[in-house]
Formats: sequence, structure tokens, C-alpha cells
Amino acid sequence: MEKELRLMKGNEAIAEAAIRAGTDGYFGYPITPQSEVLEYLMAEKPHERTGMVVLQAESEVAAINMVYGGAGCGKKIMTSSSSPGISLKQEGITYIAGAELPCLILNVVRGGPGLGTIQPAQSDYFQATKGGGHGDYHLIVLAPSSVQEMADFVELAYDLAFKYRNPAMILSDGAIGQMMEKVWLKPQKERSKEAPAWATTGKTPDRERNIITSLDLDSNKQEQFNIKLQDKYREMKEKEVRYEEFQCDDAEYLLVAYGTSARVCQKAIQLAREEGIKAGLLRPITLFPFPTKEIRRMADQVKGMLSVEMSAGQMVEDVRLAVNGKVPVEHFGRMGGIVTNAEEVVESLKTKIIGG
Repeated sequence: MEKELRLMKGNEAIAEAAIRAGTDGYFGYPITPQSEVLEYLMAEKPHERTGMVVLQAESEVAAINMVYGGAGCGKKIMTSSSSPGISLKQEGITYIAGAELPCLILNVVRGGPGLGTIQPAQSDYFQATKGGGHGDYHLIVLAPSSVQEMADFVELAYDLAFKYRNPAMILSDGAIGQMMEKVWLKPQKERSKEAPAWATTGKTPDRERNIITSLDLDSNKQEQFNIKLQDKYREMKEKEVRYEEFQCDDAEYLLVAYGTSARVCQKAIQLAREEGIKAGLLRPITLFPFPTKEIRRMADQVKGMLSVEMSAGQMVEDVRLAVNGKVPVEHFGRMGGIVTNAEEVVESLKTKIIGG
């Protein structure tokens, strides 16, 4: 079976990609603007295609704990939600991270705080990259900027999650989830019949039963476990950073943006260069691990940086940490579900960086 070309919403594309990636189970709960993920999976009946289980749980809390159970069995398990729903899942997510289990979590971000709006935003950056639950943990965080990447990042997220035994999140937003674009879908993969050695598959002739938990009442042991986790996160930072550069070779000013904001910034760079302003874009693809070294390197080349986000300013803190005072770093963003436009970005660049 060859790749297949379709016109799909981002939410539909990620659901179809999950089926084709050999996902064993999806547990979720509807919430705008990601409900099409669950609706598509229900309509497609993947249990008839691959044996994949799709279940609408009674709540987000129930869904994430079903993910915990399925992941503990060594299966490819996925859930999806939007901002308030992800907030409800945080206790389960930190349990999964503490138990070192792989899974895929999709957040199609909407504006907040609280119920906020159903329009797109990027104000869940802190929640995704800094550990939205308790404890010293991180998720692997991938930020798609197209419908194609919504599909492609499913398999990548699973690969990284199983490589590091760590939950992976695809941090999208309501614009990418709802927009329609051409997408190439990969051929169907067979669901794996082999369970990892750590999975809770019961006692075998070679070993006793595995016990998976995030609890240890011995403080010394718990500290050693946390040290192990930090070593794992450092390895991710060394080996798994992904980013994209756009017209950076001769750039004198750098825009840093991900997701929908990065799409806007590509047009902003075109407009800026028409005015003689040599602007470039660095788009983080992994938000954790963050492309700190790459941004630090660009600080030796450019005169200033503008972090463009659909938020009050969150990623800008990581950009400033990377730059460490070498050049000015400012933020531009819209909130409440408003998507910025390219002209506003150029004007902000001129006002806050070039004229500053």
C-alpha cells in the first residue's frame, strides 16, 4: 500500500494517522476545538480495520487513567483534548511520567484561562513544557505548524515516547486542528504483538511479574529515581532537539515562533524584506527539548529577537534564557483566541526591536 493523498482537517488527519501508526487504544472525551478527533475515530470504526480500541470515557480524568492502564501494558495508547480538558488530565499525566510510561497526548489549544474561548491560542506553553502537574518531570513536546505535521508527528511522538519511556505531547492549536490542507498519509502499519520487557503482562518463565508505580516512600530511593529522570531529560536535550530555519543565513533580526504563529511569521519576513529589513525565522519543532543552543548561536549573528506567540508571552522566557542578555529579546502576541497577522508582526519588530 502506497501513501495516500487526502484533503483533511488537522484533527481528522491526526486521527487517521493514529490508526495507520498502529495505535492500540484511544481514550478521550469531547471538547471544542478537538472533538473531530474522537468523532472521526468513532466513524471510521478502526476496531474493524486494525483491532484498535476507541472509547469515549465518562470524563477527562477517566480517560487519562485508562491511558495509564493501557500504557502500562506496553501498548500504543493515545488521548486528545483541548486546554481545560488537559488541565483535568494533569494528575494522570504526572502519574504516567512518574511511572515512566510511553503514550501520546494531543492538546488542540484554545484561549483561556478557565473555559475561556473555543478559538485558537498558544497559552498552554508553560503547562506543556514546564510540567503542568506536580513534581520534577517533563513531557516530550512536538509543535506542528501544518496539517501534514499533525499526521507526521504521530509516529514520531510514539517513537520518542517508547525510546525514552516518557509521555509525548503534540501541542497544536484550534487553527491547525480546524483548517483543511492536503496531507499525505502513510501506509497502514501492523499493530505490534510484542510487549516490551517492562510491561505488566504477568509472570513469565523468565521473570516475575512487573510492577509499575510512581510511588516510593523511601526518600533516598525517590531522590535517586528523580536523578535518573533528570539524566533522561538531559539526554533528550542532547539528542532530540528539532527546529526549522527560514531565511536565517543573512538575517539581522530573528523571529522565534511555533505552530500557527510560525506560519504568520513566514509572511511577515516576506513583508519585512520588501522594506529592506533582513528578518529570519527560527521555528522550534520540539518545545521540549527546546532549541536553546541554536537560538544562542543566532544571538551571535542578529541584532535582536522577537518571540511571536498567541499568548501574553510564555516561550519568550526560554528565548531570553537562551540568549542570556547578548541581544534584546521582546515579545509580541495576541490573546483570547485572536490570531495575529503578518503586518502586526512587522510593526512590532520595527517598534520593539529595530527602533528600540
